[in-house]
Amino acid sequence: MDEDNKTFSSAFTFIGLFTNNKASSFLFSIICAIFFMAMTANGVMIFLIYIDPHLHTPMYFLLSHLSFIDMMYISTIVPKMLVDYLVGKRTISFIACTAQYFLYMGFVGAEFFLLGLMAYDRYVAICNPLRYLVLMSHRVCWMILASSWFGGALDSFLLTPITMSLPFCASHKIDHFFCEAPTMLRLACGNKAAYEMVMYICCVMMLLIPFSVVIASYTQVLITVHQMKSAEGKKKAFATCSSHMMVVVLFYGAALYTYMLPQSYHTPVKDKVFSAFYTILTPLLNPLIYSLRNRDVTGALQRVLARCQGAHGMTREEF
Repeated sequence: MDEDNKTFSSAFTFIGLFTNNKASSFLFSIICAIFFMAMTANGVMIFLIYIDPHLHTPMYFLLSHLSFIDMMYISTIVPKMLVDYLVGKRTISFIACTAQYFLYMGFVGAEFFLLGLMAYDRYVAICNPLRYLVLMSHRVCWMILASSWFGGALDSFLLTPITMSLPFCASHKIDHFFCEAPTMLRLACGNKAAYEMVMYICCVMMLLIPFSVVIASYTQVLITVHQMKSAEGKKKAFATCSSHMMVVVLFYGAALYTYMLPQSYHTPVKDKVFSAFYTILTPLLNPLIYSLRNRDVTGALQRVLARCQGAHGMTREEF
């Protein structure tokens, strides 16, 4: 009982990323810039998809929600890290750590499932283009979103109570920059075998099931592309899928290391590097990959800018 009270009343202390005084200010500036650029880029993506009729398609509907998830989960981690650096405070209460863990697992889990199910959209677009609007109807899109959020919520509601109910009777110093599962597991003491088994099963479901959808979808895509006689058709098909595949490889690759490799392969430095990659950098890369490699998005941006310039010109003439 005393151990439980100690666990719930004690605060944790982050060692964080800003450990070297000479490089801390520079690293702070980089992360701050990445955060605001990620929020801006994803916000612009959502705005363009909402306002431009040319982007009112199933693919961009799902992409807008991917941007929303990116904005949400980077916001559960980076703002506190930046504020802590500015005020010189690195502590987080047990309740706040639990909330951060819960939200982070939910948003990341939702993105895992959404990225996997978005591969089905690419499969339908290339392998069944004539039935695209039927197979990717408005109802199907909402079912994909609901499945993604359900998967993320299930992950949060299952893993958070198990993780945060472990006795943290050792050091309360978190050698990380947020409350992530492998790091919290290292702080816990006692028998952790049951937790490790549950977490492994959850991660297999969360990663391998959507990844299997990606593999199955793109296997069919490659078969279809190989059978195409038109070189232009092959080029267009690869262009359609390349952006999504780049995002999948970047996001899933770092996550596979974090959640699938045994604890013996983990070190605090490696955990920080891989976690920073897919929690801080990936939310910025996602909209850039989709926008820079997509003519529809760049075209929508040009139309919006032209409309704004036209409105500004009319205002000046009226003045």
